[in-house]
Formats: sequence, C-alpha cells, structure tokens
Amino acid sequence: MPETSAVESADQYATLPSGMTICFRDHGDKDDPAMLLIAGLGEDLTFWTDPFVGSLTVHGFRVVAIDNRDAGQSTFVAAPPPGIWRQIAARPRGDAYTLADMAQDAVGVLDHLGIARVHLVGRSMGGMIAQTIAATAPERVLSLASLYSTTGARKVGQPALSTIRLLAAPPARNRTAAVRAHLRLTHHIAGTGHPIDDAAEAAIAARGWDRSAGDPAAGTARQIQAIQRSGDRTAQLSRITAPTLVIHGDRDPLVSPSGGAATVQAIRSAQHVVIPGMGHHLPESLVAPVTTYIAQHANRVGEGGSHVRIS
Repeated sequence: MPETSAVESADQYATLPSGMTICFRDHGDKDDPAMLLIAGLGEDLTFWTDPFVGSLTVHGFRVVAIDNRDAGQSTFVAAPPPGIWRQIAARPRGDAYTLADMAQDAVGVLDHLGIARVHLVGRSMGGMIAQTIAATAPERVLSLASLYSTTGARKVGQPALSTIRLLAAPPARNRTAAVRAHLRLTHHIAGTGHPIDDAAEAAIAARGWDRSAGDPAAGTARQIQAIQRSGDRTAQLSRITAPTLVIHGDRDPLVSPSGGAATVQAIRSAQHVVIPGMGHHLPESLVAPVTTYIAQHANRVGEGGSHVRIS
C-alpha cells in the first residue's frame, strides 16, 4: 500500500445550464485518470477525508470530489422540504427533484472540467447517483464503484428500526448539536469491527456544518425525497455495462447488506466485496483496504484486463 499524500485543494464552482452551482475540489495530477467521488445523504465533499482522497491520488488518480445539490457549498434548492411524516410515508412532494437530476449535476461538473470519461465512486446516496450516471451516460464512465448503496427496491437495503428512530430525531439547529448528532449516529451505524475516532468525527461534522451554504436539515430532507421519488431502479441498473465493484459491510444498519447483494444481482458481472465488521461508515482503519480495492478495480479496467472477482 503506498503512503498517503497530503491533500491540498480549494473550493471551485461550476455553474450549470440548469441553474445549479456545484462546488467541487480537484486533487492530484491533471494528467492522471480522473476519478469522481460522490458523497452520501447530507454529506459534503469533505466527508471524503484527506487520507481517503490522498490514498487515491497516490494510487495514480486525479480525484474530483463534489458537493451534491442541497449540501456543502452547492446550490440549496428553494422548494420547501418534505415534512417528517411525508418522508416516513415515502410520499415526495410534486416539486421534488430526482437522482437523475443529481446525476446531471455531476456530469455537468465533468463537462465544466473537460473530463470525457471518469472512474465513478459513490457511497450510499452517492452510490445511487453514480449508478444512475453509469446507466444513463455510459459513454462517460470507465468504471463504477458503489459503496454501501442499494437499488431503490423496497424489499432490500432498508434501515433497521433503531436507525429510523435516530434519523427521525429533531434536526440539529447549531454547530454543537450537529456534532453531537453526527457522533450519535456514527456510533450507531459504524459497525462492530472498525472503531471510530471521536475527535476526527467531531471535526468532520463541524467542518460540514461550517461549509453549508443553506439549511442542512432541509437539504437532507429534499435529498431523501429525491431517493424516494426515483423509486426502484433495478431495471435501470441492469443496463449498466461499465465494470462495477460493489463494496458493503456485513454490519450495516442504515443500508442493509441486502441492498449491496441486490445491486450485484442487477448489474451484469459486478464484483462483490463484503467487509466483515464494517457498517455504514469509512473510518481511517478502512481507508487502505477500500481505496486499494477501488484502485485495483479501476486500474484493471484501464489496463484492459479481464473483469474478475478480487475477493
């Protein structure tokens, strides 16, 4: 495993034809193969930690990370968020955007940077967005890595009841409460085999709060309804032709491991890596193995090698 490089990159902005402004950071050598990182529900681009991004640049990739709409420094949509009962009932508002809209945002950043083809890496909701890009814009995708994500089918990938209760708690309204809520949720979803670093997680949550250009709770609620409005995407996933790697933990209480298994079933020739003790989180102890899996997968595609299982 190569040493992790230092990560230095400033926020940059792409104003898209849709009217969205998407914030991104661009790391590494511009001549290296491009890799796009798409974060999960309510996360900004800094949730891809410096060690994670640095490891991928050392592996030889130009790494672009984006703030999804309604997160970080990207546009926060003006439409009202759905109420908690509408979210629980999975009844999105009529003005809800979809995962396809968020996929177009990501492709718009690639257009802005002049990147024709990219290795996609998405986690949780970001995995759903990456899947959507791979299904609808296959000419832009070299490979796909989907981390602890799912297909949108109602019978798979569902959160545990204990997780739903935590998610239904009143949203944080200040920085201190946001840090506490992040630590409480992360301890719950992180799995059993890979302890978290409370100080590091508190810093991540605080930085995310400080970077938010809008109301984080409203943004997350609108992202939830984007997932719900997009529905079951199993048929769409069956059209993906890009070499695909699916990584999931066997102790994930937010997106059940059945979601990863269903993704593998839906995508032809997808590889499946199940990490023992891993939950819905990427602590520092998992940076090396996960980035190695991703880099090996992408490099195999770049070398024109056969698409084979790696574990």
